Amino acid sequence: MPKKIAVLGCGWLGFPLAKSFVEKGYAVNGATTSVDKILNIAHQKINPFLLAVHKHHIEGNISYFLQDTDVLIINIPPRIRKNSEANYISKIKTLSEKIEQSNVKKVLFVSSSSVYANDNSIVDESTPAKPQTESGKQILASEELLQKNPNFKTTVIRFSGLYGGDRHPVNTLSGKKNIANPNAPVNLIHLEDCIGIINKVIEKEVWGITLNASAPIHPSKEEYYTEQANKLGIKIPQFENTKQTKGKTITSTLINTYLSYNFIYPNLEY
Repeated sequence: MPKKIAVLGCGWLGFPLAKSFVEKGYAVNGATTSVDKILNIAHQKINPFLLAVHKHHIEGNISYFLQDTDVLIINIPPRIRKNSEANYISKIKTLSEKIEQSNVKKVLFVSSSSVYANDNSIVDESTPAKPQTESGKQILASEELLQKNPNFKTTVIRFSGLYGGDRHPVNTLSGKKNIANPNAPVNLIHLEDCIGIINKVIEKEVWGITLNASAPIHPSKEEYYTEQANKLGIKIPQFENTKQTKGKTITSTLINTYLSYNFIYPNLEY
């Protein structure tokens, strides 16, 4: 069992994840780019760090953050949609060089199922990744950069769309019209399942592999988001009237093989 875990990126997923580690008795370092979050992090008995990873340097004391760390969780989003000139690969390369200089030997990289193509196929971990977006391409290249580094072992978790807590994608779709791909399968995973799966990887010492993480139930977009809008009492999203659909179905084959994990929210409850 590791003695210290460092969580780089204490946002929507990283902060409750870090709290779960504290509850299990680990010593935890938690890093954020936001000064406003430092006190909240400290109040949860997480050692707070102000760090920002840039293309060619890291702002903040990354060496102290990584010192005596057994497991590093990398949970920093690409944000390429908001900034088309963002170079995520360079950031991960800069970070990788700092990890090499530390004693860290185990890394968990929070990735995305966007590395798979929307070609209406059923996707598992043996499916070749063929990203169609710039974000997906840079995420895949970052995965490969970390996993090829011989100085530490990296497990990659490709999460589907994240929901739970104060976040649900139906809220952004509510009231919209002519939404494409009504029959495409939904690929989502609840926050609590993300935390549960990451904890299982650490407990079972599953390093150096790539895992998909998606709830096992995949209703159609129109069916699921109509049902969720009705449950929440918000405007029902309107979908295109078409049978043509682009999508994929994410299966999490290796989670069963390596982790024996039982989903808390298999039916995408909210």
